[in-house]
Amino acid sequence: MTPHHDSAPAPFGAFAPNAAQAAIILLAHRSQLKRGAFRPTLSRLVSLLRAGPVDMRYQDASFRFYHQASATERGALFNPAYNIEELDFLRAHVPAGGVFVDIGANVGTYALALAGHVGPGGKVIAIEPHPVTHARLAFNSAASGYAQVKLVAAAAGPADGELLIETDGDNLGASHIVSGESSGNAIKVPSLRLQRILEDAGVARVDALKIDIEGFEDRVLTGFFAGAPQALWPRAVAIEHLSKDEWLGDCIADMRARGYAEKGRTRSNTLLARG
Repeated sequence: MTPHHDSAPAPFGAFAPNAAQAAIILLAHRSQLKRGAFRPTLSRLVSLLRAGPVDMRYQDASFRFYHQASATERGALFNPAYNIEELDFLRAHVPAGGVFVDIGANVGTYALALAGHVGPGGKVIAIEPHPVTHARLAFNSAASGYAQVKLVAAAAGPADGELLIETDGDNLGASHIVSGESSGNAIKVPSLRLQRILEDAGVARVDALKIDIEGFEDRVLTGFFAGAPQALWPRAVAIEHLSKDEWLGDCIADMRARGYAEKGRTRSNTLLARG
């Protein structure tokens, strides 16, 4: 399944917020309204003022935010410091000219923030399998002018092949791998091992990696660390732990056993670094 496009999307800026929308967004940025509990209400209000997406800059990159059905896009639209603790941790471990890998890139809120940080001499590998989300990621990357971003339209997985993914209708960003029974809305996507993705991209080292794939993190990382040369192991990892109950094995414990130490923990993510 691929998204159908009758024509090229309107250029970035075509959906710049109107005056009333801009006032609401600015109010959120400057107040406690930026917090998660208020964002769905703000999103509905912004949509009442004009339906459709909103074009905004976030973390020095250009985004077309389809905020109505994406918690991630609402977060970045209404909170300029969305995921800032994780972003600061990753930036601290990725030098200019470095390599960042984003598994479950969504629309690019991590990948494009790090692309500006690594600069034109660096490389960002953004892995996003859902065709609709990937199309938004590709638009945002092109609008930001980042040639250093390599997009991968596949799911990272334990083997090369195919996987089924399913989407929560109220939150496109929460697409997840279906390993058992599906509701019938699942779509088939290519699957690639992380080591294969890195080799195909010509990457010899990884400075930092972020992974957020809704409870499938262990299936990607455990096999990667068991089989990949240590030269490819990332210096730092931000891993979402909200769905760790779905892991078949504790991949954070596995990383600790391989020399990683926990450097921080947010509501959503565990932050680890080697050495």
